[in-house]
Amino acid sequence: DYVTFLKASAETNGEYTLVEVELADGGGVGLHYHKTYSEKFDCLEGQLQVKLGKKVHHLLPGKSAMAAPNINHLFRNRSGKPCKFRVELRPASRGFEQSLQIGYGLAGDGLCKSNGFPKDKFALAWLFGISESNLPGWRSIFENILYRQAKKAIQKGIDKKLIEKCNGLTYSFYQINHIFQP
Repeated sequence: DYVTFLKASAETNGEYTLVEVELADGGGVGLHYHKTYSEKFDCLEGQLQVKLGKKVHHLLPGKSAMAAPNINHLFRNRSGKPCKFRVELRPASRGFEQSLQIGYGLAGDGLCKSNGFPKDKFALAWLFGISESNLPGWRSIFENILYRQAKKAIQKGIDKKLIEKCNGLTYSFYQINHIFQP
């Protein structure tokens, strides 16, 4: 999988984040939702499945789907070939941007499992928190565990090490602490 940043929050004055994703067959992100931003998926090549609530949309090139805030959604590629799509977040989410940059950096360094999750549980929890993602239904019980582990990551300085490794990206302690309020 590949992610290319087309527009980051700093370039749009926080109005939106725009990324282009190339997703391998079998790839995707499980059911989740965001409270603070919407996610618009625009298919460019191949076929992308986007589930919004209970309805699955099969996006072909030129088609799009929007996950408004607080809507359970997932996306995946089950087409047998790679697909390419754009994701636009409104408003922009600096935490989401940073979670992608650091997450892909960890993967590039061989520090992720085959499912793409970081091997370090504290890094995983911290990245989950700054991405401003939430788990729906019964899965939400895991959020409290993740938030506690994310706070431990901050106490251990893991957040700072990850940020430093990702070319000096900045994210203030206040913002991080604010995000980790369950």
